[in-house]
Amino acid sequence: MKQSHNIALILAGGTGERMRASVPKQFMEIDGETVLLHTMKAFQQHPLIHEIYLVCMPEWESFVRNEAKKGGIDKLCGIIPAGESCYASACNGIEHLAKTVKEPDAIVLVHDAVRPLITQDIISRNIAVCLTHGNAITALQSHEAYLVTQDGNTSDAFKPREGLMRAQTPHTFPLATLRQMMKQAKEQGISKSQSIFTLAGELGIAPLHIAQGDLRNFKITEQSDILIYRALKTMEE
Repeated sequence: MKQSHNIALILAGGTGERMRASVPKQFMEIDGETVLLHTMKAFQQHPLIHEIYLVCMPEWESFVRNEAKKGGIDKLCGIIPAGESCYASACNGIEHLAKTVKEPDAIVLVHDAVRPLITQDIISRNIAVCLTHGNAITALQSHEAYLVTQDGNTSDAFKPREGLMRAQTPHTFPLATLRQMMKQAKEQGISKSQSIFTLAGELGIAPLHIAQGDLRNFKITEQSDILIYRALKTMEE
């Protein structure tokens, strides 16, 4: 594999309203460890990840630094202020990397902090696919058909499972590509997008190449997800 400088950009700026907890879900302590620390450890442990940057609300910066110190996360190179949305936070992170990272060909893995069970294989596949094809989107083949709805209560159409994949993170691109995407988005007046990969679609970047995901790499969103996380984390240990 071609050698590259690989950076994890972890998005931890969410407020976690759907969780209805006293702290954002990425900062929740579950069985003695915060969700965020577990996520950071995955990238810390991977030999091909050289730097970790984290995006969070400024009032949580000291907490994050303490967590990193407690967990031995010595690859953490910077904490970047979050924006008002996930998209804005991603933009802040990319703009910061564009100004500070010296390696123009660096590969950036943009990952949700609330996907703490990302595997080492997913990280490896993202780097390999991106180096080979120019981008990598973590995804899983869908096992279910999907209803199409406008109001969440009724449906008059469906999409068969064949040809559908569920996107996860990381979304992985060369830093130069991400910089160009941010520039084009501003020029086109795009200020909101669900994710980096949906932004790529809006900008007409194709094809997007699949890095095989894993069911364990799920997003902690609701209270019931904590039970799943606990069970899977115990199996991991």
